[in-house]
Amino acid sequence: MARKVLGRGLDALISAPQTGKQKEYVDYIPVDKIRPNRYQPREEFNKQKLNELISSVKEKGVVQPILIRPSEDGYELIAGERRLKAVKALGHNEIPAVIRDVDDINALELSLIENIQREELNPIEEAHAYKRLTDEFNFTQDMIGQAVGKDRATIANSMRLLTLPKKVQELMSKGELSTGHAKVLLSVTGAGEQITLSKKAVERGLSVRALEEMIKRKGSARKTAVSVDNETRLIAEKLQEVLGTKVRMLHRKKGGTIQVEYYSNEDLQRILKVLGCGRIG
Repeated sequence: MARKVLGRGLDALISAPQTGKQKEYVDYIPVDKIRPNRYQPREEFNKQKLNELISSVKEKGVVQPILIRPSEDGYELIAGERRLKAVKALGHNEIPAVIRDVDDINALELSLIENIQREELNPIEEAHAYKRLTDEFNFTQDMIGQAVGKDRATIANSMRLLTLPKKVQELMSKGELSTGHAKVLLSVTGAGEQITLSKKAVERGLSVRALEEMIKRKGSARKTAVSVDNETRLIAEKLQEVLGTKVRMLHRKKGGTIQVEYYSNEDLQRILKVLGCGRIG
């Protein structure tokens, strides 16, 4: 007979809508009968938090059951990987579990919801989970939003993070860059520039506002340089038209150089005459 296990937050964990095909009960399950979750959205586990959980489980036991589903050779984990890791680390043979018979779509959805509710996914893990729902199970952004309790725009903005270069995503996964930093970087064109700015933000400990100001300054400087380049080009073209020969201009912050080509002594005398110098030599 299954032993009833009560714990804080259990109602929240098993509150997903039920269908006639879903069956569930609570029991103590041997840990060696539970295989990892193939739809686990988490990619990284904080060692400090895991150690804190191990200490808590050692003192008070598993307060909230994990969520699993039946599989051919036992059970597959849906949610609660940190709790399972803690129990294994302590050498316990059993763990309380809610056993629910669900399909692959619901398994991923439940795992994602549980991690989001606990705020245990970093922004990149969350975005990957949404993309997986879209790619593998044909979820729309509206459907994902309904499942996790967020609006469509929030889901769309999360998935946009995956358009950033891998190096930037890695910094976000490590917690060195925030979602706010990422939104600012998305406004920058070019992967190389995004990577450069992200590294500067981390190295200098820039806030989101400071990163925005840096980008604005770079943009302003770029516009000024383009404006100066265009003006220099127009002047060179005008000089070529007047002198009838090729003219090069090198503009600096202060001053510059004008190079006028001539192809013979006669051509030089012609240019001097145009400049109003008369014949020399």
